[in-house]
Amino acid sequence: MAATTDNSQGITELDQALHALRLDMDDTKLQSKYYDVFLNMTFCVPTLDQQESDIKSELEEGQILPLVIESEGNDYLMLFDTEERLKSWATNDVKWVDVPGYILAATTMPPLHWALNVGTEYSKQFLPDEIAWLKEVVERCNADAAEQEQPHP
Repeated sequence: MAATTDNSQGITELDQALHALRLDMDDTKLQSKYYDVFLNMTFCVPTLDQQESDIKSELEEGQILPLVIESEGNDYLMLFDTEERLKSWATNDVKWVDVPGYILAATTMPPLHWALNVGTEYSKQFLPDEIAWLKEVVERCNADAAEQEQPHP
């Protein structure tokens, strides 16, 4: 039996935005569209099972430990835009949590990289500078929203 392809899983809005962006990486409207879709999506983030891992960190109840993979000297947080893509990538059953893109941007600290949809034609690496820029975008949007909620005299 043939392996499942992305076409059978469907093309997501993020896939479409990335495809368009790859056609013209310098087009600011396409960049804006891609990052807007990214920040407003929810991603499947694989997590480590603390009972099965060698890590002896003290996590408070409700906290999770995301799966970070080292490659070529860089640490990558793994992100998938569908559960099917996550399960296709994982060799074993994997635990995961849903995390909105804007939360990822707001909470990721350098020098962490992101690896999106690994193993698909829509994979993308996010570098620390790109993530820092997204964090600034989220902070500006949050500040603008807070300002609009303030009553005006």
